[in-house]
Amino acid sequence: MKRLLSCAVILCACILLVAPVSVSAQKERDAITMEEVVVTATKTKEKRKDIPNAVIIMDEIDIQESSANSLGELLANELGIDWRTRGDYGGATEEIHVRGMGSNATQILINGVSIVSPSLGSASVQGVSLNNIERIEVIKGSGSLLYGSGAMGGTVNIITKEPKRDIIDAKASAGYGSENTYRLSAEHGMFAFGDFGYYLTANRHETDGFRDNSDLTHKDVSLKLLLDKGDWLDVSIYGDYIDREFGQPGVKPPDSTDDYFVNGEKLYSRSAASLVDRHRDEDGHTVIKVKSKPYEWLCLNLKADYTDMESYNYRRNNAAVWPKVAGEGEETWVTNKVTGTEGNLELKPYRGASLIFGSEYKNFDYENVQEDLDDTGITKAGTKTTMKHRVFTKSVFAEAQYRPCKFFKLLAGIRQENHSLFGTEDLPRYGLVINPFEKTVIKFSHGKHFKAPTMNDLYWPDDGWTKGNTDLIPETGWHTDATVEQSLFDDDLFITLTYFNWDLEDKINWAEDPTLNGYWTPSNVDTYKAQGWELGTRIRPFKNIALNLSYTYTDAIEEKKDCARRQALYTPEHQFKGNLSYYSDFGMSITTTVRYVGDRPAHYNNSRDDKPDYTLSSYWTTDLKIEQRLFDHWIFSLQGNNLFDEQYGTYVADFKDENTGVTTREEYPGAGSSIFFNVSYEY
Repeated sequence: MKRLLSCAVILCACILLVAPVSVSAQKERDAITMEEVVVTATKTKEKRKDIPNAVIIMDEIDIQESSANSLGELLANELGIDWRTRGDYGGATEEIHVRGMGSNATQILINGVSIVSPSLGSASVQGVSLNNIERIEVIKGSGSLLYGSGAMGGTVNIITKEPKRDIIDAKASAGYGSENTYRLSAEHGMFAFGDFGYYLTANRHETDGFRDNSDLTHKDVSLKLLLDKGDWLDVSIYGDYIDREFGQPGVKPPDSTDDYFVNGEKLYSRSAASLVDRHRDEDGHTVIKVKSKPYEWLCLNLKADYTDMESYNYRRNNAAVWPKVAGEGEETWVTNKVTGTEGNLELKPYRGASLIFGSEYKNFDYENVQEDLDDTGITKAGTKTTMKHRVFTKSVFAEAQYRPCKFFKLLAGIRQENHSLFGTEDLPRYGLVINPFEKTVIKFSHGKHFKAPTMNDLYWPDDGWTKGNTDLIPETGWHTDATVEQSLFDDDLFITLTYFNWDLEDKINWAEDPTLNGYWTPSNVDTYKAQGWELGTRIRPFKNIALNLSYTYTDAIEEKKDCARRQALYTPEHQFKGNLSYYSDFGMSITTTVRYVGDRPAHYNNSRDDKPDYTLSSYWTTDLKIEQRLFDHWIFSLQGNNLFDEQYGTYVADFKDENTGVTTREEYPGAGSSIFFNVSYEY
């Protein structure tokens, strides 16, 4: 494997040296300009220079050229975003952390509809297939004004592909790579007749994974229907279905670990802390959107959506965990059904001014079913428990923008969120945009954010050692940032610099509670604060070469009442990312990506320690993708990830070796080196 990866690196170097350089490169990339249009920041079409937040915009070409295998990996290469997984298994949950906040502080949307799990508070971004994405908009900073609970660190809106007039889109792909990994995908879109069009995608992905019990089987399908009658009527219906089944190997035990058996069944090995734990997700989303703009000064938007998330977990205990014995466990089925409606009205009463008024309703139905397993993995009769709960939110919001002249713009808004459990929360936001020169933008944003407790936080059933807490209150705080963006040399050089500062009160934390006989339960105990800098640049020294560099410094602090003030767990102070792309004049593109993540505190002995007793080491990874287009329709690509097989950890957990009785703290290992070859036919 390493020899093959080394050969790929050498091949790329040779191509870069001998390939002809042409200023009319076939795949010239557009520069970043102040005229880029963003929808997510204000729910209306706004130019980048008119938005008070720092933004990231990625289009279909950015996605295709990237060596990323998933949405999480794709966003990991962007400024201010920290991507984490629970190890290197195929179905590992991918977490998006913005500016040091938790994954439950990032709102993830598909076509404007949240895909965040109400039971977990975070989104399963690993289930979103890249070939379904037309565009990604990331708005950093508080988004609670427009998107409610959870939009604290940032908002990621995934805009799916849709048909284009007079164009038939059709593409089929097949690929194979390391760990017996294969992917099949197909997509087709067109205007079938008149103003009616559709876009269909389908994917299948399987892998054995890097370790025992790290396999994955993934299937998904999506369909978007579009009725485009111009400004006066635009109707779209989008739906998708995602089915994922995978093993959960846990941490990697020490190399000296011997296999452990219970009743003749092997429960763990030196490769994986669990050989029997399994998980399955079945998610479906549907959204109907209606837009009408009968006049230049009036635009009406209506939306209705439905989400069904079903999660199944099969878990066995390797060791004796009170009150269970070794080999016992539980099966859990968690179902979340979310129904939502929203309407907003955009008015432009006079030149330079715009107003948006909206109202939103969301209903959450939660069901948790558990059954105990005996030490052979068989369900214990009479142990089934079922819990059902419902909560809902009602909200109204308003936002006003005013540009009195070309040099500056003001923004102010407020949202009133009414939660069926926690009452009313007012969420103001303010923004200022200064345009001293045509290619210079100075931005200021200040907003209040909040996150309601998740359904698991509130209602997790008492299973003998964990349970929820209905006395929790929402997390609240403020997020402030200031950004300078500058374009130079006909947009061949783009620079962005941001200072950010946020705080979070009543942070919810799961921990062992000695007053409840050792139960693990959540409580509002932490205060989180962070400040930092983001510096990014895109340089295009030649028409066929583009270089992106970014650096993020994050000083994230956690503090419990009357306890130590210390660096937040798993949050690196330093991150660096670099991306170099080359485009030849004969249809070839080569992209190299490097990523550095600094040291991260992984565990503190107790609440009064300000120095961690376990630290995850810093690491570098290097990815590479070579793509060649032939005969207009064929696309061949070869990609390698973590080329130099860097060994690194993502999280830690305790592991008890039942053969020796010794408990050690072990890491969830990051993915090793891999290679993947793909061929596509594009009509």
